Amino acid sequence: MYLLDHIAKLPGFYDLPSFSTLLAEINADMGSSQIWFVLILACLMLTLHGIAVLMIAGAFHWIDRKLENRRIYGANFLSYFIAILMIIASHLTEIVAWAYLCVALQVFPTNPQTFYFAGEMYTTVGFGTYNLSEQWRILPIIISFSGIFAVSMSGAALYSMMGALLNRGNQNPKSGAGF
Repeated sequence: MYLLDHIAKLPGFYDLPSFSTLLAEINADMGSSQIWFVLILACLMLTLHGIAVLMIAGAFHWIDRKLENRRIYGANFLSYFIAILMIIASHLTEIVAWAYLCVALQVFPTNPQTFYFAGEMYTTVGFGTYNLSEQWRILPIIISFSGIFAVSMSGAALYSMMGALLNRGNQNPKSGAGF
């Protein structure tokens, strides 16, 4: 039997709503235009994070080339460590920004609870139990998606930087590699 045959035999398969109906129901369930503001801010934060990571990686690669040209080899690892610290700082800044946004929206009664919620959702740890009002049920999804994508961007940049450090020993100037 084919996969589509199995899917068609699911109990609720023929009762599935259209995509537009599903989105309309979710939008009505949220009942708050503030969530669209939060989505726009999440996109803006991801954009700013991407720019920050690009600037950090670009500065690292520029410094790396300068140090390599001057044959100062140990300092490259120090610049990589500084880049890691800067990327960690950018993530902590985003967690604090999410906490401030949640405080402004009065999602939780206390500030520490709001900070822990933002940190757990951003890192997708999900350790705590939080009772959200119905209008904010989608907030953990938004925060966790922004955290997942931000960490992915950071990981790609750090991988690129590590590759620059590790591939240096594999280059053979006689073969023309690295020119």
